[in-house]
Amino acid sequence: MLDRSAFETREAELLAPYAMRSRNSRGRRHPEAEHPVRMAFQRDRDRVIHSTAFRRLEYKTQVFVNHEGDYYRTRLTHTMEAAQVTRTLARTLRLNEDLAEAVALAHDLGHTPFGHAGERVLDRLMANHGGFDHNSQSLRTVDLLEERYPHFRGLNLTWEVREGIVKHSTRYDRPQVVEFDADLAPCLEAQIVDFADEIAYNAHDIDDGLQSGMLDPEALASVPLWAEVFAEALRASPGASVRVLRYQAVRRLIDRMVTDLAVTLERRLAETGVETLADVRRCKPRLVEFSPEMTARNRALKTFLYEHLYTHHRVTRMTQKAERILTALFEAYVAEPRQLPPHVTRRAHEEGESMHRVIADYIAGMTDRFAVEEYKKLFDPEERV
Repeated sequence: MLDRSAFETREAELLAPYAMRSRNSRGRRHPEAEHPVRMAFQRDRDRVIHSTAFRRLEYKTQVFVNHEGDYYRTRLTHTMEAAQVTRTLARTLRLNEDLAEAVALAHDLGHTPFGHAGERVLDRLMANHGGFDHNSQSLRTVDLLEERYPHFRGLNLTWEVREGIVKHSTRYDRPQVVEFDADLAPCLEAQIVDFADEIAYNAHDIDDGLQSGMLDPEALASVPLWAEVFAEALRASPGASVRVLRYQAVRRLIDRMVTDLAVTLERRLAETGVETLADVRRCKPRLVEFSPEMTARNRALKTFLYEHLYTHHRVTRMTQKAERILTALFEAYVAEPRQLPPHVTRRAHEEGESMHRVIADYIAGMTDRFAVEEYKKLFDPEERV
């Protein structure tokens, strides 16, 4: 049986010179003995998958609230699709697959119920108390809010995975980034997660939008990128049903965007003379980008989705519900913290956390249905508490 050292040696031989090697990790906040078989980033990926926050993603909104149907993506299935795209990119580019996947699986752990609508609500409510964004909250989740080990809080992930969680997007001006060399870009494994996330949600939001009837197929055909992949699917399978053609077009959309990203990055690495991980970190804001042509086509697709899906009246109604529910919960807890479970308020009293931050943590960790049920318990006089 191969041991960890043998796996690390094989990994080092296979990876590109500018990839992050497991044996070169800066380590963990709390020292731990290495595993005899598993490498550092592999352990991180496993810890994320077994976390409470990861399981809760099953009942958190992507675009459609869970009770609207079993077909639609949740925050969990989105995360899995983004991780799959991430692994494809990492393998193609000879990057560290375990590191990239760990970042992808963890990048939404701090997301609120009700998707980005919930995030905007909490950011507004926390404006005078440090604000709120899901990347920073994801780091807070793995560093502090998960309780799994007897001698430390959090999951004790490696420095590189934690950096990737908070820096996979390009905003490095947040206080949480100070620990992670804010003047330097993250490794490529983290950079590709931002685009894998976008590729995944573009593709599945089209699929869900068409399935729900919110997107008009004829209107969508006006978007050049979608029109091209759908035409390719039709030429390849002229007798297929509309449902199959839609799936085949989505497949082609993902493939086209992943290929463009990989080819463009290879070209940029050659043009910039990047040879080492240190070279990668000095290139800001990032090396990973779509080609100019794909950037324009992707922008047109995202604009269409915003105008026809994300601001659709049915989505807007749920967005407004989320606004009312989360605002009411937050204000009720602030007005009387004793309505919170004791283990929540204990953090404010015993660990020096502000009550506002503790409340934001509690609400961010809720699933959609828990938030709705909690709202009923607090405001419906006939609901049992």
